[in-house]
Amino acid sequence: MVQKAFCLTYRAGRRLAIAAAGGTVLLAGVAMIVLPGPAVVAIPAGLGILAVEFEWAERWLDELSERSRLALARWRHGANS
Repeated sequence: MVQKAFCLTYRAGRRLAIAAAGGTVLLAGVAMIVLPGPAVVAIPAGLGILAVEFEWAERWLDELSERSRLALARWRHGANS
């Protein structure tokens, strides 16, 4: 019984720590859109931290990655013309 309670507490604490760390980095990245700083690095980093524990963050990160790939391909195609 004690081991089960420890396991549940550990999981909840881990989830809370990941949410706090990832949320902080993500919010800092969003703030860096208007403030000086590397928002392009911080936002995916925050989503990557959150994706360790949350599926919605993983979906957002996948979507961001795909859109970035498409934008880069369009930019390269336009630069070579």
